[in-house]
Amino acid sequence: MLAKPFEKPVRVWVGMGFPRQLNTVVDAYQFALDWCGNSPEQKAAIRACKAALVGDIDAETARGVFAAFARKKDILIEDGAMPPPIWDVRSRHV
Repeated sequence: MLAKPFEKPVRVWVGMGFPRQLNTVVDAYQFALDWCGNSPEQKAAIRACKAALVGDIDAETARGVFAAFARKKDILIEDGAMPPPIWDVRSRHV
């Protein structure tokens, strides 16, 4: 099965504080590929997702690596987390 669902979805912040739920290895893989950057954590998440998709590791291992990447980038939504603060343009002094 290509989708390889996670036992528990990974939730991340995207855009201006909008939550996104990643339910499968494919979702996490695509998110990591689309992420702007080239950090070791991002590369590890991509490698782990690829490995899960071909059956070399299980989906939960890939989920853990992806969650570590998201946590490092401060976009992982932990249980009970509040949205990140949004920069208020009105308070900017020019």
